[in-house]
Amino acid sequence: MGVARAERAGGTGDGAPGAGGGAQGAGDGAPGAGAAGGAGELRWGTAEEAGLSGRELEGMAADVRGFLGPSPVHPWCAGAVLLAGRGGTVALHRAMGWAVRWAAYDGATDTAVGLPPELRVPMTPDTVFDVASLTKLFTALLAVRQVERGTLELDRRVAAYLPDFGRAGKAGITVRQLLAHTSGLRAELPLYGAPDREGRLRMLWEEAPEDPPGSVYRYSDLNMIALHLLLERITGHGLDILLHDEITAPLGMHRTRFVPPLSWRAETAATEDARRPWARLDRGMVRGEVHDENAYAMGGVAGHAGIFSRARDLAVLARTLLNGGAYGSTRVLSPASVDLLLTDVNAAFPGHAHGLGFELDQRWYMGALSGPRTAGHTGFTGTSLVLDPEADAFLVLLANSVHPVRTWRSGSAPRAAAADRLARAIPVRPPAGTGPTAWFSGMKAPDGATLTLPATGPDAARLDCLLWWDTVPATDPLVLEAAADGTDWRPVPFRTAPFDGPGEERDHPDGTATGWSGRRWHRLTAALPPAPAPSGRLRLRFRYATAARLVGRGVYVTGLRVLDGAGRALFDETRPRDAARVAPAGWHRSAD
Repeated sequence: MGVARAERAGGTGDGAPGAGGGAQGAGDGAPGAGAAGGAGELRWGTAEEAGLSGRELEGMAADVRGFLGPSPVHPWCAGAVLLAGRGGTVALHRAMGWAVRWAAYDGATDTAVGLPPELRVPMTPDTVFDVASLTKLFTALLAVRQVERGTLELDRRVAAYLPDFGRAGKAGITVRQLLAHTSGLRAELPLYGAPDREGRLRMLWEEAPEDPPGSVYRYSDLNMIALHLLLERITGHGLDILLHDEITAPLGMHRTRFVPPLSWRAETAATEDARRPWARLDRGMVRGEVHDENAYAMGGVAGHAGIFSRARDLAVLARTLLNGGAYGSTRVLSPASVDLLLTDVNAAFPGHAHGLGFELDQRWYMGALSGPRTAGHTGFTGTSLVLDPEADAFLVLLANSVHPVRTWRSGSAPRAAAADRLARAIPVRPPAGTGPTAWFSGMKAPDGATLTLPATGPDAARLDCLLWWDTVPATDPLVLEAAADGTDWRPVPFRTAPFDGPGEERDHPDGTATGWSGRRWHRLTAALPPAPAPSGRLRLRFRYATAARLVGRGVYVTGLRVLDGAGRALFDETRPRDAARVAPAGWHRSAD
């Protein structure tokens, strides 16, 4: 069920068991076992080895564990597996809660029928999940492999490969539009209501677009179902065979497949007590079979849903993509193909940045990791994968959030909270020569946070400093302000230029910086307004305010200097006496 996109918040813990401590050993010969055996392979290690803050990773685990309780009324999930890393190191791999917690759901009373304690199944780091719409990422990878081989063209019409698909006004839809969700097709069809495969195909062939192809963005399972059928037509192989032969077997992802065998059931998380009216089919408590009704009707193999996987396998996929398509000695994609997957093709639809199959810069679940190249996807069952190429970091959150019923899960707060923690765990080091710490605004400043310099005399002509910012565009600005009496604060225009190499210089005529700065330090220069009479003195401050629950990484400032017209320092924070006169409210010194 990949169509749910508007998601909200949640809560506190319920005392369910948590398995594991920090990063768990790879064990059982799974991918990444032991030390890295080749270029770009994973090892399970410490936060320090990954260049991450262990404190923030522990906070991430605690935050997610809190959602096992009322969130705000029911638990967001019965259990979860959390994995986070950077570079070649998995620094956190933690299981918490229950893989199977409930026996059934009572719709009349909106309550769950709990299993006796001895029959509950605790979550483990290697619990297998129905990853739902994360399946779409694999379908996209398989499509791009065919593009590499020349058997598939992104801008060719789908009907050139699947003639029946061209009926009912769909002849103009291209392969690229399927991957970018700009085909104009509706979100889904009740294919599960058809009596057989021929009936399901007929529904798809006769379906007309709701909008002209290329005119709108609409997330649609039908896009990936059509792509699945196309791939099977041009290769002569089922999607399950393609997945195994071209991705999972070469990468050693031994617990990733369609239609898991019965022997996997004991290590698989349950999903939903699927019964009408909240579900579309009456199936009882689903475990080890695909949750999505359309994928179930298609025999468990579908381009939009149906894959089962575990966190460590998805970490291998993440590392492969961050490596440019290779893992150890195995290459499954070229770097150019990875760029295709992770480069926005939806510039015409602001807010819906999308590569081929991969979503980009979606703060509602990527949190403060969001950026133009941050890529990932979610799954309706409670799963998500986020890749941050800028920081070479990755995050996997697998949860059974439709257990016991889909209506209990609300929003995407655990996903965003985990991403915020990983973003904060990635150090922002002050540049060499500026001291061991920088001023940090904090990530959240709903009441505003100010960093105020002492009053300067009439000779003050220019402010120089180094600035790093990563905030929610437009709504969460950093503002440079000046006032004579400390009450009538007015914006001060400034200019920024990358500190550590070439890049775009920017004018900030309204005195604000907001959005994406490339996660680089910038040199800020500002010509100061004349100090008004009679005092002849001026105060300067930085003000940062956040407007909503979803935030960015925040703002860092260091190397503050106020200069006169001849370039002499009237204020220099490297001088202890000057530094002691800075007045922070909500800001604090931070080494990271």
